[in-house]
Amino acid sequence: MPSERSSTPRKSPAIPTGQVKGVGVRPVRSLISSISSRASLPGRSHLLTTVSTGMPRCRQTANSFIVWASRPLAALQFEYQDAVINLLDTPGHADFSEDTYRVLTAVDAAVMLIDAAKGLEAQTMKLFAVCRHRGIPVLTVVNKWDRPGKDALELMDEISERTGLTPTPLTWPVGIAGDFRGVLDRSDGTYRRFTRTAGGATIAPEETLSADAALAREGDAWQQAVEEVELLGATGADHEQSLFLDGVTTPVLFASAVSNFGVGALLDTLVGLAPAPSDQTDADGGTRTLTDPFSAFVFKVQAGMDTAHRDRLAFIRICSGVFERGMVVTHARTGRPFATKYAQHVFGRERESIDVAYPGDVVGLVNAAALGVGDTLYADRPVTYPPLTTFAPEHFAVCRGRDTGKHKQFRRGIEQLDSEGVVQVLRSDRRGDQAPVLAVVGPMQFEVATHRMEHEFGAAVDLDRLPYSIALRTDEASAPVVSTARGAEVLQRTNGEYVAVFSDKWSLRVFRDKHPDLTLETLVAAEL
Repeated sequence: MPSERSSTPRKSPAIPTGQVKGVGVRPVRSLISSISSRASLPGRSHLLTTVSTGMPRCRQTANSFIVWASRPLAALQFEYQDAVINLLDTPGHADFSEDTYRVLTAVDAAVMLIDAAKGLEAQTMKLFAVCRHRGIPVLTVVNKWDRPGKDALELMDEISERTGLTPTPLTWPVGIAGDFRGVLDRSDGTYRRFTRTAGGATIAPEETLSADAALAREGDAWQQAVEEVELLGATGADHEQSLFLDGVTTPVLFASAVSNFGVGALLDTLVGLAPAPSDQTDADGGTRTLTDPFSAFVFKVQAGMDTAHRDRLAFIRICSGVFERGMVVTHARTGRPFATKYAQHVFGRERESIDVAYPGDVVGLVNAAALGVGDTLYADRPVTYPPLTTFAPEHFAVCRGRDTGKHKQFRRGIEQLDSEGVVQVLRSDRRGDQAPVLAVVGPMQFEVATHRMEHEFGAAVDLDRLPYSIALRTDEASAPVVSTARGAEVLQRTNGEYVAVFSDKWSLRVFRDKHPDLTLETLVAAEL
């Protein structure tokens, strides 16, 4: 293993050449299990985050693909066909948090899962908004087609009307929701008939039939699918790769993850359509190419994953060059060297050392107390990437320490939670530094913050919820007027940015009508 510092330059392995892909996913636990099964990963329930194809066995440049689950982020790498896939596992609907959005900054494309019965849910719409803001192509999977649900054409209309994307189904269900027999593959008109397996525990066998054989076997169900596909063709709902990459269309697949229906088609589609990692624009507007010296940014910081130690793990997305474990890089924010001796793939509580990684890969750096969300690491030629997007919080609470004698512990804990992105820390003149306002995307983040303040930092706190649900960016000139409005307040971030908070949409609408010239900028994923 290389030493942390070397007096002579080390010869780095060349970046592999070949086609590379990247995807991000809004998941369902059953889909995670199904993909693990499909990829022959027994006992590991995860989803994909980076994909690369056509590369040597040793490793490839990656794609991105993500999963939201009620547990710490996990990253797992495995092979599928000639691709290497990295899995990321982050919070789901029950504990939706800013991490759910932030992981999208580390991916190249996204896969959105839609419940066949529920259609587009509120949190899913916010994720679509984040993808649109970042220019991330989206692939849509209609899941749970083996259960009663909406009409397939109705779902296509819903996707089009609510997201602004044109759905272009790659497969079409044979049988209504609740009577899922298989799919019509629009690329060649064949029928993929599925066979149910017990709980989706094994890969569901797929039988490919010709159109004539499908008609003879399925009768009216096949004929209806054919007619609906003809209607899709007449409306121009056909996949074009350029429109997908430009965020104009969203390819659609139908699946039943719990029964392992359509999971293989999803993996095949990701390998075939997901875009490759590309050159990155730095904070000065310059370009850092994939073949430039190593650089990466921190998109998530996770603490307390090892209960026996107060560890802190930083997840980085590699943007350029080759990463080698043990190399000493520069922390752009401080200018200080950072040793990467402990670089790992992380899945749940299990960890596995990683020696080499390439653009698009996700690496966990252990003992990363100096790193914060959005920080840049680089080797050789300096670079700093733009700050990560600040997402719109929806829940607010004043945080006060129970024991005033533990002010230092209180302050240290609040600062660390802020740097990790667990909460957004805001301050106001009326309350002072002793009572910061914590702002979060999902209310479960409050529970995480209070638990860690007490058990990790030794400073138990009480939270008093505030009646605000909307946050917008404002400026110093507008702040005095906003602060006098009914049902509103102005808070300030640690970087000096002003944030206007309102109790509801009605209060905001009234204020804007009265003061149309004031600065009130919508934050990403705001539900206005």
